[in-house]
Amino acid sequence: MEERRVLNTFRALETSDGAGVRLKRALGHNPSVRLDPFLMLDAFSSDNPDDYLAGFPAHPHRGFETVTYLIEGHMRHRDHLGNEGDLKQGGVQWMTAGRGIIHEEMPQQQDGLLRGFQLWINLPAAEKMKAAGYRDIADREIPRLDLGGGGQIKAIAGEVEIAGERLVAPVTGGSTEPLYLDVTLRPGESVAIPVTAGHNALLYVFEGDLSVAGEPVADQHTATLTDGERVTLLGGNGGARVLVLAGKPIKEPVAQYGPFVMNTQEQLDQALRDYRNGTLTDPS
Repeated sequence: MEERRVLNTFRALETSDGAGVRLKRALGHNPSVRLDPFLMLDAFSSDNPDDYLAGFPAHPHRGFETVTYLIEGHMRHRDHLGNEGDLKQGGVQWMTAGRGIIHEEMPQQQDGLLRGFQLWINLPAAEKMKAAGYRDIADREIPRLDLGGGGQIKAIAGEVEIAGERLVAPVTGGSTEPLYLDVTLRPGESVAIPVTAGHNALLYVFEGDLSVAGEPVADQHTATLTDGERVTLLGGNGGARVLVLAGKPIKEPVAQYGPFVMNTQEQLDQALRDYRNGTLTDPS
């Protein structure tokens, strides 16, 4: 099998979003720092409630999906459809904005800690105006694979076979066929992860450090990968925890204005008009 190697690495950029939530932007700092079909990856981690309690008040989306994964803490959310929930520690919210959704996400204190990620995945033109919807996935629904060296893989999206064991995540398929894994490695532990050839792939190391085909990737760094059929990760001296993401590229133009992601400027203009007119979420 052809091994994937590191193509580029870059450090996550400290920034803020929503009503002042402090976070690190691991992907999507600007249009040149994306990896089709992934638009953005934010990491948030703090034990200071002042960094996050203001949260993300009601705001719109159109044309893509958001995946919120909480490692620590919990987050209340609600949307214009009347859906309400409380995303608990270890859980995932998979939201398809489609034609339009207006929602809010308000972090809650749990021993002062909040830690997690939000990933934006683009939708192809044919799906950008479909009906909005979302799914809350509890931690207990997410399968895990214990590695021989003491590490673990948690499968949030996709299907993968590692060391003869098959992991099938709660979310599979779709136009972009996303793979989303949370991988923990002990010091010196390695694992080979199959990745569909032709799919774009990246890593985000959020604890420790590791290497890919001899190339080091440091803590708080994103690494994009070359094409190939698998990626082999080797934990550093202190071990590592890393998100592994891969997906089928859409290969369409991307026009973005804040929370709207379409294919043309004209479509963006229409999204803004719809939002201002109160028709963003109306059925087509």
